[in-house]
Amino acid sequence: MSMIRDLRAAVRPSRRRDDSPYTYEKISPAGANSAIVDCGVYREGRRVSEHVSPAEAMARVREDGGFAWIGLHEPSESEFAGIAAEFGLHPLAVEDAVHAHQRPKLERYDDTLFTVFKTVHYVEHAELTATSEVVETGEVMCFTGRDFIVTVRHGGQGSLRALRHRLQDDPELLGKGPSAVLHAIADQVVDGYIAVAGAVQDDIDEVEIDVFSSGTNGKGSSKGGDAGRIYQLKREVLEFKRAVSPLLRPMQQLSERPMRLVDTDIQKYFRDVADHLARVNEQVLSFDDLLNSILQANLAQATVAQNEDMRKITSWAAIFAVPTMIAGIYGMNFDYMPELHWKFSYPAMVLVTVTICFGIHRGFKRNGWL
Repeated sequence: MSMIRDLRAAVRPSRRRDDSPYTYEKISPAGANSAIVDCGVYREGRRVSEHVSPAEAMARVREDGGFAWIGLHEPSESEFAGIAAEFGLHPLAVEDAVHAHQRPKLERYDDTLFTVFKTVHYVEHAELTATSEVVETGEVMCFTGRDFIVTVRHGGQGSLRALRHRLQDDPELLGKGPSAVLHAIADQVVDGYIAVAGAVQDDIDEVEIDVFSSGTNGKGSSKGGDAGRIYQLKREVLEFKRAVSPLLRPMQQLSERPMRLVDTDIQKYFRDVADHLARVNEQVLSFDDLLNSILQANLAQATVAQNEDMRKITSWAAIFAVPTMIAGIYGMNFDYMPELHWKFSYPAMVLVTVTICFGIHRGFKRNGWL
C-alpha cells in the first residue's frame, strides 16, 4: 500500500498556487512526418524500450508482457490509421480523436475505454480588456486497453512529457498498468482547472473592485465599470465551464462503476479526482452568478449616473426658464404696460429674476439635484 500512499506525490508535484501543471511542448514537423511524440514499453513499472514504433512496442508487449504508452500530437487520418489498426480502435473513436473539438466524455468500445479531457490554460495579460483572452483550451484523448494506452493531444498546451517522466520515477505506480496513466492524466487535467480557477477568481475580484469603487467615488462609470470587460470575462468563464461540467459524469463512472480495465486500487483515487472536479465545477458556476451580479450592478450604476445627469440638466433648464419667461413677457412691446415707463423697471426686473433663480437653485441644491 505504500504505492497508494505515494500516489498523490507522484502525480502532483509541489508547485506555487499560480503555476500551471502544463508545460508547452514545441512539436516540430516531426522528423519522419510522424505525429508520434513518444512511444515506450513498460514492464513491471519500468521502461524497457526506447524509440520503437507502435507495432514493435505491441509485439514486445504481446511477447513479454507489460504495456505500451504511445503519445501523439494532432495526428492526421493517415498518420493515425496504422495505429488504430494495430490496437483495434473503434472507427468512431478514431474519428473523434483525429478531428478533435469534442466534449469531455467516457465511452467504452469492446475492450477499450475512450476518454476525452479538455485541458485549460490561463492566458496571462497585463490588463483585462474587452478583447482579452483569459482561457485557452486544448484536448487530451486517451485510448485505454488491457496492455496499452494511446494519448492524442490537440492544442499547443497540455504536454504530457513531464507527467511521463514523473511516472517513470515511480515504478510501483506504473506497475498498476494503463489505468495508472489514465488516472495521472485526469489528475493533471483537474489540477489545471484548479490553477485556472484561482487566476480567474483574481480577475473577477479585480473587476468587482473596479466596478464598485467607480460607483462610490462620485465619478460614475469608469474603466473598471466597462460592461465589455465583464461580458468578455463571462464568455471566458463559459468556455471554462464547457471544459469542467461535462467531465463530472465520466469521473463519477471511473470512480464508482467497476471496470475491468481500471485497477481497483487506482479506482479509489479517481474518487479524489472526482471530488476536486466537483469543487471546481461549483466554483465555476459561482463565477457565472457573480459576474451576472457585477454586470447588473454596472448597468444599475450607469442608469443612476444617467438619472443624475438628467436631474442636473432639468434643474438648470428650470432656472434658465425664469429669465426666459420674463424676457418673453416684456419683449412683447405692448403700449400699456405700467412697468415700461417706470424708471426703476429694469433694475427691478433684474433683481426679481436673480432672486427667483437663486431661490430655485437653492431648492434644487438642498434636494440633491445640483
